[in-house]
Amino acid sequence: MNTPLKITKVGNSAAVILPKELLSRLRVALGDTLYATEAPDGLRLTASNPDFAAKMAVAEEIMREDRDILRVLAK
Repeated sequence: MNTPLKITKVGNSAAVILPKELLSRLRVALGDTLYATEAPDGLRLTASNPDFAAKMAVAEEIMREDRDILRVLAK
């Protein structure tokens, strides 16, 4: 998908208008938060918080590695 986006002035700031199709693909609506992160080929725009996703991946790895310990602690 190659969608050109126009930068427009909003008060003293700049804004990018996202078309309906792009909002739908991102699964976001007005008032939602988007995250822009650096990527090797530019910027990545996503609706999920990459910091939270990375922390959850670490937590899942720990839970897999220490499954027996966690099972005993849960009793």
